[in-house]
Amino acid sequence: MEYLDVLNPDGTPSGVIKERSAVHSDGDLHRTSHIWITRRNPETGEPQILLQKRSKNKDSYPSCLDISSAGHIEAGHDYLESALRELNEELGIKAAETDLEFVFTQRKYAETVFYGKVF
Repeated sequence: MEYLDVLNPDGTPSGVIKERSAVHSDGDLHRTSHIWITRRNPETGEPQILLQKRSKNKDSYPSCLDISSAGHIEAGHDYLESALRELNEELGIKAAETDLEFVFTQRKYAETVFYGKVF
């Protein structure tokens, strides 16, 4: 099971830890890390972003294009640690902390239907 820190409205951990599915079903604020892999096209110099295609077996957005690498931040862990873990798990990239560049933090609320109920 994957346990996540439930966040206060200001983005700080509340001290409550819940299982991922409960966090999602209850609509609790929680953290994720997103890693965008970019490069310049060697021929044109144009910027490019590496996307990955989600598995057809995923429970959300199967077979869709997605962020280079992303994942939930497990309870007690931080953004950087999570980003490095997800890069390795999803893409086999063993990066060092210095290989990544922090760009921004975004607080976002989204509401959609997932498994037939509001998520």
